[in-house]
Amino acid sequence: MGKKSSAPAFYGGNVSINGQNKASVHKSGNTIYSNYNMSDAERNIYNYAQNELSNNLKNINVFSKETKNDLKNQLDAYTNKGKEIINETYTPILNETKSDIASRFGNFDNSSFLNKLNSIENSRSNAINSLAQDVLAKKDELVNNELANRYQYLDYMNGLQNQINNNILSYLNAANVNSNNGTNYSATASGSNSGMGQYSQLASTLLSAASKFFTR
Repeated sequence: MGKKSSAPAFYGGNVSINGQNKASVHKSGNTIYSNYNMSDAERNIYNYAQNELSNNLKNINVFSKETKNDLKNQLDAYTNKGKEIINETYTPILNETKSDIASRFGNFDNSSFLNKLNSIENSRSNAINSLAQDVLAKKDELVNNELANRYQYLDYMNGLQNQINNNILSYLNAANVNSNNGTNYSATASGSNSGMGQYSQLASTLLSAASKFFTR
């Protein structure tokens, strides 16, 4: 019988892009190591995204004083614009109606004109009430938009980090495939050599038996 073949040698694997070694697999002792070489740009992006997630995640639903002031200013601007539109719409009509009444009757005792005046006042009051409801809805909209923007930003940071992680795994898998190919080749070559050794041993045994037969 031939000697038992030894385990095939472990072959490391590398992946290079444009002359730069991006990923490698090697063996030290009984441990196999995988390594990915980040470029400076990748490292900066990865660290920035990680820091942004760490710094902002805990306060994602907390509004600072500056943020509250900014939202209040936006809401005040929306409210003032609504009031301006109402005033521009109804004030000229009211003034014109009052002037018409005064020029015709010298007072506001005429019931038909008073009804018209009251109707205009009621319309303006309804517009003001509607504006108040709009302001409440606008407040919720501003808050929700602020939160949505924050979540979208952190989701983007998380996507950047995951993309780099996926790239790393892809390169390491490629390096591992190269390593396995080299190791498998070594195993195949070792197996072939072991087979030749067995054939050689068998031939030697047959020759020895034949020699003994002819020397009897």
